[in-house]
Amino acid sequence: MKNTIAIQAFLALGQESRLNIFRLIVQRGDHGLTPSQIIEKLGIPNATLSFHLKELVNANLLLVERQSRNLIYRPNAELVQSLSGFLLENCCDGASCIPVKTSRKMKQS
Repeated sequence: MKNTIAIQAFLALGQESRLNIFRLIVQRGDHGLTPSQIIEKLGIPNATLSFHLKELVNANLLLVERQSRNLIYRPNAELVQSLSGFLLENCCDGASCIPVKTSRKMKQS
């Protein structure tokens, strides 16, 4: 994967609403979600949601398909897998990545 592709995806996810939208759509997997379903779950105004969905589609993180009168947004699983591989490509100096137990817990937002 080229750095520019990864950067474009990470920049798109670097905004809280877009990250929340993307995570929600990823949870639905291949079933996807319509904008009205996203609005119902996240309470994002329609115009704002349209802007964020456009940014995620432009970053190639989401695929969109028209079904009758509805748009269905799905995660681009191929890109998500590539991003994971890109991040872990040189992990652990080539050795198997076994989680190390630590006494500190990471702060979760």
